[in-house]
Formats: sequence, C-alpha cells, structure tokens
Amino acid sequence: MPLAFVDMDLLDENIVTILKRAGDKRIRLASKSIRSKFILDYVLKSDPRFQGIMCYTADEAIWLSENGFDDLLIGYPSMNTGALKKIVDKIASGKKIIPMIDDMVQATVLNEFAKEKGCMVDVCLDIDMSTDFPRIHFGVFRSPIHTLDDVKGIVDQLKTLSHIRLKSVMGYEAQIAGLGDHIDGARFKNRAVRLLKKRSHKDYSHRRGEIVNWLNTNGYSLEIVNAGGTGSIELSAEEPWVTEITVGSGFYAPGLFDHYSHFKHLPSVGFVLQIVRLPKTKYFTCLGGGYIASGGTGVIKQPYPYLPEGIEPLKNEGFGEVQTPFIYEGKETLKIGDPIIFRHAKAGELCEHFNYLSVIRNDKLIEQITTYRGDGKSFL
Repeated sequence: MPLAFVDMDLLDENIVTILKRAGDKRIRLASKSIRSKFILDYVLKSDPRFQGIMCYTADEAIWLSENGFDDLLIGYPSMNTGALKKIVDKIASGKKIIPMIDDMVQATVLNEFAKEKGCMVDVCLDIDMSTDFPRIHFGVFRSPIHTLDDVKGIVDQLKTLSHIRLKSVMGYEAQIAGLGDHIDGARFKNRAVRLLKKRSHKDYSHRRGEIVNWLNTNGYSLEIVNAGGTGSIELSAEEPWVTEITVGSGFYAPGLFDHYSHFKHLPSVGFVLQIVRLPKTKYFTCLGGGYIASGGTGVIKQPYPYLPEGIEPLKNEGFGEVQTPFIYEGKETLKIGDPIIFRHAKAGELCEHFNYLSVIRNDKLIEQITTYRGDGKSFL
C-alpha cells in the first residue's frame, strides 16, 4: 500500500447496466476514463455492441494501434505534427484512426501529410453542444462549431483539401454528461441544474439533428454520429441520428458519479491507503493520498472515503501528497497498519498514480494488471 484495485464483479455489473441504458446504440469506450489496456480489451470483448475507442491524444492512438486495437477516434484535435504524421502512416497501412478537427488549421496539416503519403484521411468534425442562456454559458468551451451555418462554412473550406474526407461528427454534451444534479446539501442548485439540462437538451439535440440531416442529404453519408457520456446515455440513445455513444467513467463509477438523480453505477475501482500514525485519540494518518481530480477545484474533486464507513477527512489538510489524516468514530477498531479504502473523484486519472491495478474477483485478490503508467506511458 498504497495500491489501486479493480473489482471485476462490480465492473461486470456496470457493463450490463451501461448496455441497458444505451438501448440499441453502439458504445465507444473513452480511454481517458479507463487507462488500462487490459480493461479496454476486457470490455470490448464483453459484448459486440462495444465497438471502438475514443482516444485522448494522437500519441495514445498510435500506441493503441500498435498494441492490437483499431477503430480509434481521437477525441480532441492535435497539432503534434510528429504524431499526426505517424497517424497518417498508420491510416495508409490500413488502420482505422479518425482524427478530430474543428478548424481548417488542423485539417490542412493532416491534408499535407496525407498528400505526401498518397492516401485519404477521414476526419471527424467536433460540434459544440453547449447552450448559451442569458448571462450563462451552460457547458464547456470546446469547438467553435455551434450551428448549421458554422458547419456549412467549414465544410465549404474542407472541399479545397484533396486528401481529407468528412465521415464523422461528434458532439459531447458535457453539461449533461459530466455535471451532477443530485449533490447533498445543494437542493436549490440541483433544481436549477436539472432545469438548465432540460432546456439545453432541447437546444443541442435539435441542432445536432439539423446538422446531421443536412450533411447526409448533401452527399456526406456520415459513418459515425458520436454523442454522449456516462451522465447522458439515455438522452443520446433517444436521438435517432446518433449512431454511437461514448462511455468511460461509468465502468469505474468514481465519486463524482454519485451525484446523478437518474442512475447509479457500482464503485468498481478504488485505492487503499495504510494507517501509519495515531497522532491523537480518534485521529488517524495514512501514508499518501494526494490524488486530486482535475477541473474546477473544490472539495468535490477530492477522493471519497469508502470503507470503513464513518471516515471524515480533515478540512484543513485534506488529501496530502505524503499523508492524509482523518477522524474516525465508527464501529471498527483501527490500528497502525490497517487499510483504508477510498475512491477517486474521477475515473481514469487514478491510473496515473499507480503502475498496477490489483484485480479482485469473488472478493479475492487474484492478479495485477498494468495501467498506462505501468506500461511506461503518460500521454497527458
């Protein structure tokens, strides 16, 4: 200890739940929320509706393609020219890798490499699903492509590139998929978020349908219309033009996904710290623990105490780089050397701190599997 673990029995239950929530849609795995080749392969083989991976960098897509994976959609634009040249080489050799664009600068770089290689590169257009309400930008700042007119504008420019084809579109509704609406002690905020979600869904689903219909009727024959995230699976499944839904966090079910009103997954991944000090009565200190989630800061991004029940981290110290103190007044008798189990706030980021996930099956530790870090890879 410290160690990270994956409970395969709970992972299996999450797989079943995700398949049910997605209706009859294909499901693409979000690698940033998994970060283990073993788990990616395990989920992909668990059901034929799991098809393809959404990578988070071009370098990661190259590495996964060299390790037997295919159908790789790069979820974010890249300007790493060395990596993009390798991506085009992989495409020319028969690999299915789809770069993401939302600007002609990105597309032009790809086109030059494709021209040199003498191949066509199929790209995906990132459409921003955020909604602007009066004085509120509801969503994240991603693509500059928001409307059908924006799509028409960039499509006209793409026609000038001889080795680029638009075959896919993606729209990630982060304000639905990644924003909890059932946070303890935030009743008013929860109601406001649910109302904004409802209105935003009406907005972006209309825009997405309008864009897909125009592209399909103007000769683009889209192969992929990608949508969704763990928090918006059902809404994405309702849109008939959506062909696949990206899911990542739902497999591990980290702490942030406790705060949703319409679904509940099981915490299949967590980490274990060891008590190393007893500074005073009812106070205990573990070694390590500073695994804070990215994004906007706040207590909600700290790890979540899990077992035994009743752990209360100290507000003034939180989860530290080398030690984490807590108060405990529960039923267990704790002593130096005992394990304490926590959950990370987000999913795959935990794997950046550990070389291995200890595998639990039938309540027993049976083996260790590597994370990306354990494979010597750190992409972001």
